[in-house]
Amino acid sequence: MSKQPTPLTVLDAETPCCPPLAQRRVPAETAAVLAPAFKALGDPVRLQLMSMIASAEDGEACVCDLTPAFDLSGPTISHHLRTLREAGLVDAERRGTWVYYRARPGVLRQLAALLTIEPTPAR
Repeated sequence: MSKQPTPLTVLDAETPCCPPLAQRRVPAETAAVLAPAFKALGDPVRLQLMSMIASAEDGEACVCDLTPAFDLSGPTISHHLRTLREAGLVDAERRGTWVYYRARPGVLRQLAALLTIEPTPAR
C-alpha cells in the first residue's frame, strides 16, 4: 500500500464541476469533494505557496525556492505543500534531492467558476 494519498480529482480539466454558487445550490456530494481544496487555501501560508507556484516562470516551483520565502522551518513548508497536493491543487515531481510543484489549472478553473458571480444588468 502506497503512503502517497491519491490527489483530489474534482473532475477532468475541461468539465465544469457545477454551476456557480449564485445560480444553484451546490449538492452535498460536490461540496464534500470541493471542501478540502477550499480548506487547503484557507491557510495564509498555503495561499501564498499556491500563488508562488501558480505564478512561477516555467509553471513550476522548486521547494528550494519556496522555503526561503517564509520564516518557517523546512518541515513546516513541506507539511503545507503536502496539504496542497492532497487537496488536488498541485502536482509534485521529485528530481534528485528536490521536489518541483506545479499548479493544476483545471482544478483551479473549476474552483474559480464555482465562485463566479455574473453582474446583474442595471435597471
